[in-house]
Amino acid sequence: MPEPTVPVPGAGRRRSTVVSEETLVHIEPLKLGASMPIVIKPTAPNLNLATWVSSHKDLINGHLDRSGAILFRGWGVTDTERFQEFMHAGCGPLLEYKNRSTPRTRVAGQIYTSTEYPSRESIPFHNENSYAAQWPLRIGFCCVVAAESGGETPIADSRAVYNRISPDVRERFCRDGVLYVRNFGYGMDLSWQDVFQTQERADVEAYCDLWSIEYEWKSDDGLTTRHRLPAVTRHPKTGEIVWFNQAHLFHISSLPESIQNTLLGLPREHLPRNAYYGDGSEIDSEALFDVRRAYEQEAVAFSWQPGDVLLLDNGLIAHSRSPYEGARKILTAMAEAYTWDGKGSG
Repeated sequence: MPEPTVPVPGAGRRRSTVVSEETLVHIEPLKLGASMPIVIKPTAPNLNLATWVSSHKDLINGHLDRSGAILFRGWGVTDTERFQEFMHAGCGPLLEYKNRSTPRTRVAGQIYTSTEYPSRESIPFHNENSYAAQWPLRIGFCCVVAAESGGETPIADSRAVYNRISPDVRERFCRDGVLYVRNFGYGMDLSWQDVFQTQERADVEAYCDLWSIEYEWKSDDGLTTRHRLPAVTRHPKTGEIVWFNQAHLFHISSLPESIQNTLLGLPREHLPRNAYYGDGSEIDSEALFDVRRAYEQEAVAFSWQPGDVLLLDNGLIAHSRSPYEGARKILTAMAEAYTWDGKGSG
């Protein structure tokens, strides 16, 4: 794939504040000089977010196509029902979380908890389900309870991340793609029943056949899957090229050192999950360092406030999670399924 330089719309410029009598909202960037997230606040009392969004979809989609991230603040969305109404109004039917990578709990319908991971650990940057053949173009987060400290959901522009990665690293990933290898049944990660949301082997096989995932059943109900996918893609709506993979997250080096030391005692083929170049060769540590550094250089973070709703274009914007203390409850939902050929339901 060619490596054109991808401009980041609005980078380095502060957007003008917009207050519209028609829309009764206040729109401006969250931080001076940052292109995202755009913040939309109500300027009139008792405005309902779902109702407002349903009549301003062109405005919402325009901001998402440019900046990729909108923070709705001050609308008082602090429960599952209102968040679900907002997501339906702005994004349409919600998606079930299939081909899972992390533990989540279904709260209601297709509303889930955010990734359930130890609070003392960070979650690396990623575009949701970029390790899969089908992924959501829209992902939303709702803050019900903000952590006492930490717990931010930093975001990064995947167009800018692509440009920050060294040309030689980009070229290798563009040429070979990524091979995701997962081993289920050793008690160290999600079970295949959790990942594929079924108890039936035939259902797993049908899913893998549909999405060109290689699979092999092991003794004691174990399963190994191998899935080759591109490392970059062109956004299905804007046509811009974006860094879109989870090689650095699936790679064993993303885990805390204590867990790495335990897992490295296993044969390489028994690791719960790992990532390789698409030809099966090891990804060198320098390349992974370069990728992680690019994400950190593009990171934008803000403190959650109860009632905040963050809507992302999952193709343009990656997200992560900072460690935190105290109670924290963030809901999430996904919509508009797309596949690697750019075709989707949205």
